[in-house]
This record gives sequence, structure tokens and C-alpha cells, in this order.
Amino acid sequence: MLKRETYLSRIRGFYNSDLVKILVGIRRCGKSVILNQIVEEIKDKGVLENHIIYVNFELVEFEELQDYKKLNKYIKDNIKDDKIYYIFLDEIQRVEKFEIVVNSLRASLSNVSIFITGSNSKLLSDELSTVLSGRYVLFNVYPLNYKEFTELASLNPEKEETFWNFVKWGGLPNRVQFTDENNIKDYLHSVFDSIILRDVVERLGLKDVTLFNLLLQYIIDTTGREFSADNAMNFLKHEGRNISTETLYVYLDALCKALIIKKIYRYDIHGKAILKTLNKYYMTDLGIAQIKNNNFEINKSFALENVVYNELLERGYDVYIGKTKKGEIDFIATKTDEKIYIQVAYFLDSDKVIEREFGAFADLNDDFPKYVLSLDKNNLSRNGIIHKNIIEWLLEN
Repeated sequence: MLKRETYLSRIRGFYNSDLVKILVGIRRCGKSVILNQIVEEIKDKGVLENHIIYVNFELVEFEELQDYKKLNKYIKDNIKDDKIYYIFLDEIQRVEKFEIVVNSLRASLSNVSIFITGSNSKLLSDELSTVLSGRYVLFNVYPLNYKEFTELASLNPEKEETFWNFVKWGGLPNRVQFTDENNIKDYLHSVFDSIILRDVVERLGLKDVTLFNLLLQYIIDTTGREFSADNAMNFLKHEGRNISTETLYVYLDALCKALIIKKIYRYDIHGKAILKTLNKYYMTDLGIAQIKNNNFEINKSFALENVVYNELLERGYDVYIGKTKKGEIDFIATKTDEKIYIQVAYFLDSDKVIEREFGAFADLNDDFPKYVLSLDKNNLSRNGIIHKNIIEWLLEN
């Protein structure tokens, strides 16, 4: 089993904290594995089995605990003494009014450490932020990054064949057990269908699955480009669907809530402000994009951008599109006092492309690191701007 140290290292400091630990991520990205690894680490420190309460709401044996009152009683009945109890509630969004239980346990018991996971970030953040009033800490969990994928699949990470396998089929952990492309497709379809049925139809009440699929198709076709509501509605009209702008954004929001796509905002570098217009969308997992894509191949240049964007998120950065006076920079990534600028290119195969990618930083007058990432193997760094091979960058610690 791959130990996801990136996440464990962030969570360890909260093992005994009274803050509620929330792990949020798309279905099948590995949240349950991380919970089990936390359980094993806690046991290694001497915690007894009877002081660990683990409920997985996707298992039939816990189905009746989806009643929040029964869940509350079950947990309290299993707390027998004053020693600390570790409570793990996996895929808790299946419990109606789960936030009441979580808040009640945290407020009424001083000897509990609560961990919960969910596949719907808006659901968790909105409902719990109101009830818990800042008494929780949120950890976003993503599918495997490239380095994790190659470790789990036991593949040579330096081979371009391995890299394009990752770009094409994504990083959902269970897909590495399949080598036949038809099997991979079948698995990814099953994951996507479960997202639609559980997180969209059941939780959000949006039953027009055809519209949902069409909008996702548009997002895939325009990944990494400025989102235009007018263009999206024209696309849907061409497909025989006339909808209002309000309906468009309801379904777009549903795609975000189900964690299938992520919205990235623009940041005005000179005005130092986040802009709410002309945002872009990227896929949480490129394997889902592959099975929902009607074209023969996904645009490789934008797929590389998507890989870099996801990697930056996993490394703990807040990521924006950089708006300059003359254009834009693919990504601005910030973390505490750290800031980096990144341009992503397929190949720097002409003077025009080189000038475009390196020239994107011309308006910047600060000393923060600036990178151009591409698949070129020769180092083309110049004028203080660092050029790196994307695969080598992905494999860095």
C-alpha cells in the first residue's frame, strides 16, 4: 500500500487536537486509505482498538447509522471511559444533518478526536463552517500525483510512455490494477456514474444527467481557456438544449461541488486583487476527462497545464491565473511567504514559442522564482528564468 506521506505529514500535528479533521476529495481518490493509515499510526503509538470508532457509511452494516440520531447514540454508547477516543466517519455526507452530530460530539465530549471524510467540498465547508465556527481544519485530498502513480504502479517514472499513461488515464489509485485500456475505461465509467448518482442526483437533486454530461463535455473541450457563458450556451443550443444562464450556472456549480472540475480565478498582479471574471476550469482527474471526451485525443498542451495545476494544489499552493498589463501568466502559486510564477508549454520548438513563454514574465519586477515547464530535455533557462522538464519537475521532492 502506498503511504501518502504528503497528507499524513500535514495531519499528524492534529491527531490529538479537538479540532474536527475534515478530508475532502473526489470519490475514489484515496481518502479512506489515508484514514486507515492514520489508524495504523495511532495504534503504533499504543492506542487500543476499543478506543478507535470507525464508521464507513458506504458499507451496508452501517446503513442504519445514516440516521443522525442513531449515529450519535452509537458513538456515545461506545465511549466507556475518560481516555481519548478517535472517531473516524468515512463519507459522512451520506448522513442527513451530520453536522449536528459532529458539533454535538465535539461540544459535549472532551476526550474525542474526530476525523471525517466527504466527496462534496461545498457541502462540508458550508454546513460545517456555520455550525463549528472555525473549530475544524480542512485537508483537500487529490488523486495520485505523477510520482505517487509511478510508485504504486511500479513503473519507470522517467519513461515518456509512463508519463503519457498518467496524462491519459489520470491518478485514481484503483485504476493502476488494470493494464487493459478497456478495463481502465470501465472502471473510470463506474466511478463517474457513482459521482453522478450519489453526489449529483441524490445530494443535489439535479436529475438532467444529459445536460450534466453535455456541460462537462464543453468544459473538457475548453479546459485551460477562459470560460464564456455565452459560448457554453451556444454549444448546448447546438446540441439541442436551450437553457437559461441561471440553469447553466446551477449545473456548473454542481460539477464543482462533486469535485469533478475546479475553478481557478485570475489575479491582477499589478492591482493585487483576485478577479471574479474570466476564470478557467481544470479537471480534478484527467482519466475522467478521457472517458467523457468525444474527440480522439485531449489537447496535449492543455492536458499538461492541467497536470501542473493539480500538482501545485497537491503541493499545498493556492493557485491563480496571473493577469499582467499585456497578457497573462499560466499560474501564480502562493504559500505563506512563498510565490512562484509558472508558464507551461508542450515543446519550446521555435524562437516564436520561446519568446512567447519567456516573454510572459516581462512585466514582472519582483524577485520571486519564475519557471517555464515543457517536455524539452535540454535546459533553455535564460535571464533568471528557470526552464525545467515537466517530468523532472513532477518527480522533485
